[in-house]
Amino acid sequence: MEISSKEHTHLFSNNTIVPVDRSSFKSESSASKEKQSCCGGIKIFLGALSFVYFAKALSGSYLKSTITQIERRFDIPSSLVGVIDGSFEIGNLLIIILVSYFGAKLHRPRIIGAGCLIMSAGTFLIAMPQFFMGRYRYERFPSTINSTVSLSPCLQDKSQTPLSALEKSQAKINAGCEKEAGSSMWIYVLLGNLLRGIGETPIQPLGITYIDDYAVEENAALYIGCVQTVAIIGPIFGFLLGSLCAKLYVDIGFVDLDSVTISPKDVQWVGAWWLGYLIAGVISVLAGIPFWFLPKHLPKPESRKDSSSSSEHSKFIIEENKDQRTSYWQQAKLAEMAKDFLPSLKNLFGNPVYILYLCASIIQFNSLIGMVTYKPKYIEQQYGQTSSKTNFVIGLINIPAVAFGIFSGGLIMKKFGIGVLGAAKLSLGSSFFGYLLLLSLFAMGCENSDVAGLTVSYHGTKMMTDYEEALFSECNSGCSCSQNDWDPICGENGVTYVSACLAGCQASNGSGKSTVFFNCSCVGTFESSQSSSAVVGPCQKGNECPKMFLYFLVISVITSYTLSVGGTPGYILLLRCIKPHLKSFALGIYTLAVRVLAGIPAPVYFGVAIDTTCLKWGSKRCGGRGACRLYDSSALRYVYLGLTLVLGTVSIFFSVAVLWVLRKRSSPQDETLSANGERGACGTKSRKDNFVNSDQLIQSTYWPEKETRL
Repeated sequence: MEISSKEHTHLFSNNTIVPVDRSSFKSESSASKEKQSCCGGIKIFLGALSFVYFAKALSGSYLKSTITQIERRFDIPSSLVGVIDGSFEIGNLLIIILVSYFGAKLHRPRIIGAGCLIMSAGTFLIAMPQFFMGRYRYERFPSTINSTVSLSPCLQDKSQTPLSALEKSQAKINAGCEKEAGSSMWIYVLLGNLLRGIGETPIQPLGITYIDDYAVEENAALYIGCVQTVAIIGPIFGFLLGSLCAKLYVDIGFVDLDSVTISPKDVQWVGAWWLGYLIAGVISVLAGIPFWFLPKHLPKPESRKDSSSSSEHSKFIIEENKDQRTSYWQQAKLAEMAKDFLPSLKNLFGNPVYILYLCASIIQFNSLIGMVTYKPKYIEQQYGQTSSKTNFVIGLINIPAVAFGIFSGGLIMKKFGIGVLGAAKLSLGSSFFGYLLLLSLFAMGCENSDVAGLTVSYHGTKMMTDYEEALFSECNSGCSCSQNDWDPICGENGVTYVSACLAGCQASNGSGKSTVFFNCSCVGTFESSQSSSAVVGPCQKGNECPKMFLYFLVISVITSYTLSVGGTPGYILLLRCIKPHLKSFALGIYTLAVRVLAGIPAPVYFGVAIDTTCLKWGSKRCGGRGACRLYDSSALRYVYLGLTLVLGTVSIFFSVAVLWVLRKRSSPQDETLSANGERGACGTKSRKDNFVNSDQLIQSTYWPEKETRL
């Protein structure tokens, strides 16, 4: 606000002896108030954006934590779960280009607010199938259910089973088939996740560029680092919420929990997966409210008003006509905006630094997205942990390491005044050492559990034949068993049997979780067996497995931190090598490419690869293959970690190419001066004959204070 001449006259009427430089006073007062207004506005936006990042990260991470729950609840394979997970990226794909390009010219905060409402609607839709599906049914032999009919697990003669019981059982199965045949409720989960993706689209490209436009130059990287760090708190709460819900039975509030005969350790256990989505939906609604009250524009800092001293990217990218650039931002007609679309796209893809970094990011995100999506499943299957404990460990130990790594990256950039070339080096170094650490995880796996007919024979030797044929043996040949059932029991010999029938058990005592089976002929024939009894549920993994799990956690935390350090430098590298008016568009294209070429396919082909390691598939009530019940631990380890490392190695080669291009354009003098904090290392050679398209490359001219003060 300016101070009028009348106000000055009134203010100094009684002190005319003291000379006052009114113009200087007015200028300083105006600058001071504007600075306060600018700082206050950007900090309010920073807080609101951080909360939105928290909300979207919470719902996204909660989805990751419920992958195995959804797989079991809807009885679908990992590959289909991967499609559901990838539908979020498909939602981004539908509108990302339009939002990032046209959104930058419209009211960015309100667009973000509208996105939050759409995101919450999708989150609520994911939870809806729980209220329209029937109660969850799991495979259990009738004697383990509170039943008045006592049945022998090994049905040597079907006539020993009361006819009324068989008829009732068959009638229930037929009724279930009729209900399942007319519903594929997992489609609602897919559509809800698709809607979440649409709502999340404007948050990153519009939010980050809004900060970069109106924040003070030296604070931009720190603000971006803070937003990303706060966003990591979302996954912490998301996985902890997943841990809590996984402990609760899926139909809690709808059934008598005393009648539930499975425990969270059982592979058929499904937690209250739907409850967390209701909570996440409410948080998303609350996160979007502040954006409806934020302005379209904020006052720009004094340091950015003069284009000759504005942000670093405007200094090492060749200037265009300033009048044209000013009019570019003032255009209000959508037709004129659309006219510049193709030239802008050509400009971006003509920038080799942008293209190489884009390729490196796409491949690395393939690696990271696949790894993160199936990490809960990997821990559950490899180390025999429950879903609740797995989510708790990831949320409380792994995610904070990622947050600390991202924040450390931004802090290092600011502390040492690292320029674009330094950011490329830091990003490359973090990836290299992170994937190097990941190599050691190959040695930290558990052996397969001893499961008769699948991983070991009924006599205790390792399996070499096809498992379907090996499920039957002489010890259970007199029983009428189905090879499709999965109702594991643990024999006194420490071996797991697929079902009490396949274990040859002749009698049982007790009901529910306390059922004990006796006279199990297959348990008695095992080499190390001393009795023929068994209890409900699979046997625990080997004694070495808990120790291996501890080693896995330590290396996993260090790896997560190391890989995350390169996050903020990567963002700065992306922003600083793009023309100012193309920042939103460049981030939108970047996000689009990552979504389409990494976010969508990675969960699918990782899921397909993981499905190949399955040893025992479940069966649906009406026939057909259901969810996997048992995986080959060794094969799972090599497939999961191997895919992650191969993709990560390829991305490192592209990162090396980015560094090589930047070095080629940076003179040795620039590099030396940059190390002393006197000059940026992202300068290019000044000779125009080194450029094919000079407007697309980094400018070489030395500018005062060219270094990035991050």
